[in-house]
Amino acid sequence: MATIRDVAREAGVSIATVSRVFNQTALVSEGTATHVRSIAARLDYWPNSAARSLITHRTNAIGVLLPDLYGEFFSEVIRGIDLAARQEKYQVLVSSFHASAETIVSAIRALRGRIDGLIVMVPDADAHTAIQEFATRFPVVLLNPGANAPECGALSIANYDGAFAAVDHLAKLGHRSIGILRGPLGNLDAEERARGYRDALAANGLAWDEALEVGGDFTESSGFQAAADFARMRPRPSAVFCANDYMAIGLLSALRDAEVRVPEDMAICGFDDIAIAHYLTPALTTVRVDACSLGERALHQLLPFARTRRPADGQREVLPASLVVRRSCGAPVPGTGEARGARSRRRTPSSPSHHRDERLAAGSDGATA
Repeated sequence: MATIRDVAREAGVSIATVSRVFNQTALVSEGTATHVRSIAARLDYWPNSAARSLITHRTNAIGVLLPDLYGEFFSEVIRGIDLAARQEKYQVLVSSFHASAETIVSAIRALRGRIDGLIVMVPDADAHTAIQEFATRFPVVLLNPGANAPECGALSIANYDGAFAAVDHLAKLGHRSIGILRGPLGNLDAEERARGYRDALAANGLAWDEALEVGGDFTESSGFQAAADFARMRPRPSAVFCANDYMAIGLLSALRDAEVRVPEDMAICGFDDIAIAHYLTPALTTVRVDACSLGERALHQLLPFARTRRPADGQREVLPASLVVRRSCGAPVPGTGEARGARSRRRTPSSPSHHRDERLAAGSDGATA
């Protein structure tokens, strides 16, 4: 394997010149740099990144920690980070953590010395606390933090605003009984979306009823299982806001199996606008979040601090969320002039759909998506 000495000898330059070329300093002319790189390519020489980082104090790598790597939302966040990082000639090291602050600390320690900065999504307050101790050692940008973090940069989704817009839309369609399929308790995204749901009810003169809240865990299977809970309610809600699209997909599947029509018997709204939401039957009304842009903007917020190896300065940015109206909510679909599931045609609990509710509640115990 060729060494830096071999390249210097073959190119007729000093070892220091070869080092400057690969460290991209301004002390070498373009002609010399091109010559050295051509010799290095012919000899199949690759700089030792570990040794170079000891000299430059930079690794040109960014760490990314997410609570999970499964699902379109997380893959889009990673794609956005990677696209922006490649444009800036940075590499991305991705890892995940599950369930506890201890796993976050372990993952960060494994990345120390290998990255110039860290982007991390914090699902709960415990995760935020665990990360704080590292923020003075290298720059950190938090995704969706639930608390102020002056030592970190922060980029958030407008969870509250998006949920408020969705539930406000359902209320203005005439729904007076609107349920919610929540995300996990303690999850920051889920809590903000639930808060938006409750405030939208109040803004429309609707009383909050704990009985209309069903717990989920952001998975399709929890949405499928939640259908039985909504079916048992008397009266059954005429609309349900789901805290993410995956749960909405599971709920739609269970309702279809039970011959409960959407939106005629129950209107459904989700959150995230994952790609498949447009292709469901009926197409899913949801809150659009540009997860790829979230990743890109997080990377660009982090880089100025990563390049200088100083802590982020507490800069905060909120990524907007917007309501996308499709057929699952029963509203007129923009551009088609059609209305689906108008309130005048919606069934009451005493209609035949009431019997389908009973069949759903009786037949879905233990069911999974």
